[in-house]
Amino acid sequence: MSLLVVGSVGYDDVETPFDKIEKALGGSATYISLAASYFSAPINMVGVVGEDFKDTDIKMLEAHNINLDGLEIVKGGKTFRYGCKYQYDLNVRDTLFTHLNVFENFDPVIPDKWKNNSFLLLGNILPSLQLKVIEQMKGLRLMVCDTMNLWINTMLDDLLVVLSKVDMLIINDSEARLLANEPNLIKAAKIIREFGPKYLIIKKGEHGALLFGEDSIFSAPAYPLESIFDPTGAGDAFAGGFAGYLHKTQDLSFDNIKKAVIYGSAMASFSVGKFSTKGLENLSNLEIHDRYIEFRELSSF
Repeated sequence: MSLLVVGSVGYDDVETPFDKIEKALGGSATYISLAASYFSAPINMVGVVGEDFKDTDIKMLEAHNINLDGLEIVKGGKTFRYGCKYQYDLNVRDTLFTHLNVFENFDPVIPDKWKNNSFLLLGNILPSLQLKVIEQMKGLRLMVCDTMNLWINTMLDDLLVVLSKVDMLIINDSEARLLANEPNLIKAAKIIREFGPKYLIIKKGEHGALLFGEDSIFSAPAYPLESIFDPTGAGDAFAGGFAGYLHKTQDLSFDNIKKAVIYGSAMASFSVGKFSTKGLENLSNLEIHDRYIEFRELSSF
């Protein structure tokens, strides 16, 4: 069984204190699928784009063994666009514009041949759409989802229904505090897991990530990079590496989930090293393995 990824596909304008780029490939499903493709293939991706979506981007995704049968191309439509500007503290990002375009009417329909996928990763989309995807699936062994502050603030009821059905939730520290209405992350994690997810991962940016599950906590470090060019998509790259490794190994023990967190962190560290998806496009298995070993050494004493 392959890994099914559902999320946004779009183009980003990103400005940092060091450089900027326009109409660069982005979107949650894009980053997730690329990161996961190094562990598990094929990746089945569901999303929507406009007629302006570049053939070169389609070919690049297909070259990574990403199945695009579920990618809807709307004739005459324009692809989702997002613009942001990062401050010198790259944890601070200002949204400049969001043009939903064809993504506004995204209606994820899962091809029949994919409905028995054993692993499902739901990118950051409307909770109602996440629920619609879940309702179409059969015989899932693992469901992982992401969300964001906007949905927590505006669509909490739908989100709680989703959380009651998924196995794992991946969010950042500010989202965890907001969702639980609790400033302490340890207490917040306990509250969130009571909503349904057996496992919770809280990303802390340059401070690593926390894994909660089975009455245990695992703290993963962040990779000490000298240069970070573009943090956009790092969380999705983390999710892709994490889920891709679990799908490859088919081992859902807590010890193996800890390894998956490290692999997810490794993929995120590659992602931020270049603008857009460039940091994920031309990796070798040796590079990924070496980065994993470096992470492992960082968390040992």
